Amino acid sequence: MRIVSMFAAGGLALTAAACGEAPDNEGTDGTGGEPTEAYKACMVTDVGGIDDRSFNASAWAGIEAAQSENDAVDGDYVASSAEADYEPNLTGYVTGDCDFILAVGGLMGDATKAVAEANPDQQFGIVDATTGQPNVYPMQFDTAQAAFLAGYLAAGFSESGVVGTYGGLPIPPVTIFMDGFVDGVAHYNEVKSADVQVLGWDKATQNGSFTNDFVKQDEGKKVGDSLVAQGADVIMPVAGGAGLGTAAAAQAAGGAYSVIWVDVDGCESAEQYCDTFLTTVVKNIPDAVKQAVLAGANGDELSADPGYLGNLENNGVSLAPYNEFEDRVSDELKAEVEQLKADIIAGTIEVTSAAQPE
Repeated sequence: MRIVSMFAAGGLALTAAACGEAPDNEGTDGTGGEPTEAYKACMVTDVGGIDDRSFNASAWAGIEAAQSENDAVDGDYVASSAEADYEPNLTGYVTGDCDFILAVGGLMGDATKAVAEANPDQQFGIVDATTGQPNVYPMQFDTAQAAFLAGYLAAGFSESGVVGTYGGLPIPPVTIFMDGFVDGVAHYNEVKSADVQVLGWDKATQNGSFTNDFVKQDEGKKVGDSLVAQGADVIMPVAGGAGLGTAAAAQAAGGAYSVIWVDVDGCESAEQYCDTFLTTVVKNIPDAVKQAVLAGANGDELSADPGYLGNLENNGVSLAPYNEFEDRVSDELKAEVEQLKADIIAGTIEVTSAAQPE
């Protein structure tokens, strides 16, 4: 998911009301050539905000990376404080002479579709959703593949024989992680004749534990604490900033349990909790957004069909390094995870989820 830790140097240091530093209206094409006309890339966050240490922050990092590579790119963003802000914020950018308007997150799908329909000549993009509109470039990720690896890893690392996961809301960009995680544990149990239990999600019924929020850390802590009380010693929150409540609680518990982060390597985006992060199920949102913006700035067509689909093979999804857990994960388990990745890429193992992008 690798544009490296530009969050501390860029988007995460901004306030919700701020915008990214934009270059002059004219710049070079990034190769030292003649000045070129500015290409304005504008982003609307969902309610998680620009400093969610997750998908909003990583999408903004992609625009920042595009600005760094081509100084004709002019980046700007607005943060949404409520779902009711989505359509007005998107519409405001339509009238603000933006060349590319990026909506971040599956919660923005309906609003993006409505505004795109009303403005067919405007180029939009969206992360974690598809709208069916020809002027909306979708960037989606088969995170079930990487979460499968994380589930296998969690099962192999667990000492209690119990692991857990929870989500922010029961929506496809969330449940796809949880499906993959559950299946990864099941695969470990099958090949190891083990009986590691998963709390927080039932793939068959599509029911599980949710904070119903992507922001409130106390809600994440509450759900995480419940899983720990039932014996879980590895937990994967798929809840944006709310999941930081579990990370903080794990740190306070002195290593009694560990956390698997999602979207952006937790040791880059939430480095104060690095000692709790076993790994991260990464979505390479920064690179997908960067390439879309650079293509648009170059005058290339951003086709809505097929759009972009990130998977293990194209490094659109991955597991982050083990970081501070490098010496705690056995060489045998590391090798098994790497082989599992190769098998998924080769098609030997098929990972499925009801929430997988088509």
